[in-house]
Amino acid sequence: MSVVMSVFQFFIDAGPTVMLPVIITVIGMIFGLKINRAFKSGLTLGIGFAGIKLILDYMTTNVGPAAKAMVERTGVSLDALDVGWGSIAAITWASPIIAILIFSILLVNIILLVLKMTHTLDVDIWNYHHMAIVGVMVYFVTKNIFLGVGASIIMAVITFKLSDWSQPLVEDFFGIPGVSLPTVSALSSLVIAWPLNWLLDKIPFFRNSKFTIKDAQKYLGFFGDSMIMGGVIGIAIGALAGFDIKEVLKLGVSMSAVLVLIPKMTSLFMEGLMPISDAAQKWSQEKFKGRKLFIGLDAAVVVGNPDVITTALIIIPLTIATALVLPGNRVLPFADLAVVPFRVAMVVALTRGNLLKNIVIGLAVTASLLWCGTATAPVLTAIAKEVGINLGASSMLISSFAATAMIQSYLVFLAFTYKPLISIPILLVVFAASWYYFDFYKKVNHEIEEQNQSAN
Repeated sequence: MSVVMSVFQFFIDAGPTVMLPVIITVIGMIFGLKINRAFKSGLTLGIGFAGIKLILDYMTTNVGPAAKAMVERTGVSLDALDVGWGSIAAITWASPIIAILIFSILLVNIILLVLKMTHTLDVDIWNYHHMAIVGVMVYFVTKNIFLGVGASIIMAVITFKLSDWSQPLVEDFFGIPGVSLPTVSALSSLVIAWPLNWLLDKIPFFRNSKFTIKDAQKYLGFFGDSMIMGGVIGIAIGALAGFDIKEVLKLGVSMSAVLVLIPKMTSLFMEGLMPISDAAQKWSQEKFKGRKLFIGLDAAVVVGNPDVITTALIIIPLTIATALVLPGNRVLPFADLAVVPFRVAMVVALTRGNLLKNIVIGLAVTASLLWCGTATAPVLTAIAKEVGINLGASSMLISSFAATAMIQSYLVFLAFTYKPLISIPILLVVFAASWYYFDFYKKVNHEIEEQNQSAN
């Protein structure tokens, strides 16, 4: 045991750029990949992490002083910089307990499939980081690995059931049968959208709205490009900070560069994990032949929908405005503005493209992201420093629209860190009630409706 622990400690001390390739190589070989392909996948992830680390250092070095000056000049206290989901994913995969969390999530998926308690086969290994980060943050706060693993397991169960319940939306609205979307960043919006959509349906103004996506599209276009978006935000921050014109323009170009480069580095993560996902899918299909399964894919398969893109382009500037006026918010939206389509995709499907409802629900989701992101920014910043990310000399915190800024992730994090003996049972009761409603009550109602139609 001492030998095993010393080897484990060696890789922890070597840092994430060494540990990541080792972990991914082992996972790939378990799913049947040859060692050369598994190692190449792991090395690609290590390179992606190194790239994101460099960009994150560059971004905080440039934005940190400007944001601090902006706060001093305007009195707007937005001192938690949104560094983007890709940076948060890199921090998650660099955690020393990531291997335990990934295998726990996979095992939970297999157990639920065996027990026929889910139909979702989540082969999107890359997006396991959304579930794992909650465990990482719980472990960091509590120093209790059992609570950390437990938090990720609860996140996994919630995610797979939300995937089951929302699968009809994916099939009916987006026209993709047999697929569910166990991507927490997309599903999280439904936790707010389901009850709010029900409420808005009671108001004729929203229920009968005829304002369409096509009506809005003619006002958008040029400013939807992430490169332009980064430049505009950088120039605005520089101007509010009181910089001279040369420094303002430099900041604008720097922010454009960040929004272009982060997705490119993040794509290395996805490239590295693709062979692992493919191998996991083949392994799972061999083990669960003859079962009705929804293949769990990345929500990227639906965010290109025109209704989704148009809604996102409307929500993005409103998100920035909301951040400036929302009481208690400290998050400065930036890098994750580019992935707002993920946050609104399932909202659009739920409302069937009702644009006014999309905007109202989208802003409610945005407010929750800002508040929850503010609450957990100090923990996220401390973890980033622990895995070796240099945040510069500025006092900026980091946040994101991912991690525990998402509502169900935040609630699970809160339950496992704040009086867990009380909070965890409450969380489980609420989720059990939701499970009963969706899996049993709605099924019974559907059968009753079918019987009444047959009788008529």
